[in-house]
Amino acid sequence: MSTLENINLSKDVVEGADEVIALRRHFHSHPEASLKEFETIKRIKEELSALDIAYVSVGETGALATITGKAGTGKTVLLRADIDALELQDATDKPYTSKNCGLNHACGHDGHTSTLLGAAKVLKKRENDFCGTIKLAFQQAEEIGAGARQFVQAGHVKDVDQVFGIHLSSYDPVGKIISVPGPTNASCDIFKVKVKGLSGHVSRPDLGRDALLSAASIIVELQSIVAREVSPLDTVVVGVGVLNAGTRYNVIANEASFEGTVRTFSHETRKNVLESVERISKDTAKSHKTSAEIEIYNAAAPLINDTKSAEFGQKVAAGIVGSENVITSEEKSLGADDFADFLAEAPGLYARVGTKNPDNEETWYGHHHENFDIDERSLAIATQFYVNYALEYLARS
Repeated sequence: MSTLENINLSKDVVEGADEVIALRRHFHSHPEASLKEFETIKRIKEELSALDIAYVSVGETGALATITGKAGTGKTVLLRADIDALELQDATDKPYTSKNCGLNHACGHDGHTSTLLGAAKVLKKRENDFCGTIKLAFQQAEEIGAGARQFVQAGHVKDVDQVFGIHLSSYDPVGKIISVPGPTNASCDIFKVKVKGLSGHVSRPDLGRDALLSAASIIVELQSIVAREVSPLDTVVVGVGVLNAGTRYNVIANEASFEGTVRTFSHETRKNVLESVERISKDTAKSHKTSAEIEIYNAAAPLINDTKSAEFGQKVAAGIVGSENVITSEEKSLGADDFADFLAEAPGLYARVGTKNPDNEETWYGHHHENFDIDERSLAIATQFYVNYALEYLARS
């Protein structure tokens, strides 16, 4: 594997780089949807067993592996990789293109999984050299916000002192590492509202209760939350993407439903906005003599990096790519990630590793695009980052 100039990779990482690439291509060729990652986790467990690393299952398709240092007691750090893919066609036409029709690792989770396995091999080899415990979370269902909470609810994070995760980024050049303190990703809540009215002939609207009109009014009123209830300095999205109502042009709709999302960057704002969504939905429906039922699915909390952890991550990253290639401030993303659930339990960092090759347009596609692909040289950098973050954290503890 050709390496980038001035990248500081250990001998173990360099020697294992081709194996990590092979693993990434295997996972890319065999993507599985959220909560259906049965073959993916089977292969992960096979790799862990081959390395003599103990693990326990988490849910049906997750696993938590543990490497305990032999040099004495110490703190515990958890490294996380998400393993699920997207319901999306793979249009890359590469030797490792998806073999599972309609499924695609178009967000880089194949790279996360393979690099954490690569790091596991290096860390297992060095288990006699560090004090403390390293947990490796191979997490299912990130794309639907249903995986991290399984690790939390099972108690696997309650004794953890530090959490660390990596996301590959096609928006940043290969050779760059991003470690930003504070909010970096928004929360994601999905709301579904069902409006109930009374059907009738449109020629006698006075005899019916129009659920369609009521739902439309609610959707319009929801826009007032951002405009009138949130500080202009606070970034919030309240968006509706689905509306269903009515059965025929001359029948007053007796039922309507719509779905939307709320995105925020703070726990307090999130709580207030969700309360407003429920209040406005019910009160507006009542004003139309209809009723509204609302369901809210908590997909992810705001992802807020611990400041000290981000600063530590910047130092670790500088030792790999040089301080000039460490990005410490970047625009926040309204995309969500359930690594936030780990950060709600322990301080830590969710960092990004650049995968964009300026000379290869095939690596420029955004995440969740059917042509998404990466410069695979980034995998060794991510592997090294996992390794160094864990070992340097335990060494300073």
